[in-house]
Amino acid sequence: MDRALLSALNEERAARRAAVVVTELASGRQRLVREAEVTSDPLSAEIEKTIRSGKSGIAETPDGEVFLNAHLPPARIVAIGAVHISQALAPMAKIAGFDIEIVDPRTAFASADRFPGVTLHAEWPEDVLKQRPFDAYTAVCVITHDPKIDDFPLISALKTGCFYIGALGSRKTHAKRVERLIAAGIPQSSIDRIEAPIGADIGAANPGEIAVAILASVIEAFRKRKMFADRRGETEAA
Repeated sequence: MDRALLSALNEERAARRAAVVVTELASGRQRLVREAEVTSDPLSAEIEKTIRSGKSGIAETPDGEVFLNAHLPPARIVAIGAVHISQALAPMAKIAGFDIEIVDPRTAFASADRFPGVTLHAEWPEDVLKQRPFDAYTAVCVITHDPKIDDFPLISALKTGCFYIGALGSRKTHAKRVERLIAAGIPQSSIDRIEAPIGADIGAANPGEIAVAILASVIEAFRKRKMFADRRGETEAA
């Protein structure tokens, strides 16, 4: 890989954007396809599939075989709320291959004893996001039931285009949440992206089951993110 291509790839990595290095196997020539450029590339279908799956591999083209080397940012889950659901979700997320972070300003809940080995921020979300902003490879799970903690990261996630946004609470609770978001200037079309009640509809009744339901929704949203973007009329490249 030449220096210019490597430098461009490292820029995409630093910005947490996906990219694919295309190598012509016969000639060894290489080029970088950034996530934002996929739809205009002659190999768009193959590259989109590579980005969605995260798996590198060989593709056939009219000019011969090419190797598509996928470079994706590590997908992460940010749970707003150091609650029992988060305690169950954290080890499951790691097993599934997701990085996970917990954010909760309530230090009685956000303690290392309750979340051993987990990246934990015992701070207000607005302070954490100044240093670690959301991006398209972030799933945001809002589960404190406290609007003072929940609303800011929800608004930030909607504006950023996180691949999954879910919020705990009944339909009545969510209706009040929607009123607050609309009052904050968030359009209904964006609010409709929130999965509420959070998680796959499996009849989950306890924290462990709710964590399973959340992880199922996150995995589905991540693997089908291009499909979901098309349904919403968006133009995401992956």
